[in-house]
Amino acid sequence: MAIRALAHPLRLKLRELVGREGALTAAQAARELGVSQALASHHLRQLAKYGFVEQAPAADNRERPWRVTTTSYSWEAGAGADALEQLIAQRAIGQLVDWQRRRGGEDAVWRENTGIGQSLVYLTADEMVELRRALDAVIEPLVARRPIGDAAARPAGARPVDLTIICTPLEATASGG
Repeated sequence: MAIRALAHPLRLKLRELVGREGALTAAQAARELGVSQALASHHLRQLAKYGFVEQAPAADNRERPWRVTTTSYSWEAGAGADALEQLIAQRAIGQLVDWQRRRGGEDAVWRENTGIGQSLVYLTADEMVELRRALDAVIEPLVARRPIGDAAARPAGARPVDLTIICTPLEATASGG
């Protein structure tokens, strides 16, 4: 059920926005996303119900900011996961198109080291597991070095980067390849 809770376009946007900003109130999130505060608050509570966000410390009792509980997710296959994966893939494509529009005005390092990379490789199931673990081993220390909501932990020039990894086994051809 938790995966289905996240597989909602507005909830996915809210989780991303709160994660990018560190902590936001429902009112701030609503303004940013162009929705009502009540709607943002409802969806933030649903995200909290399944552990995707939590209340963050507030400067006073009137503010009720939210923060994400983690910046990386993986899940088991299933109907809810399929819907979430499709939504994430659609969002990743939208972000890629937006990046392509903006890329020309960016620094060469960002232009040359972002976008899509693609590899076709023959793997066994065990090798696929090994590959995913190796990718996680590279990503997890980077996430850990920059605690959620700790802007001071971010080095100068750090930008939010959405890293979406899509691994799809292809159907074998008639020749077996």
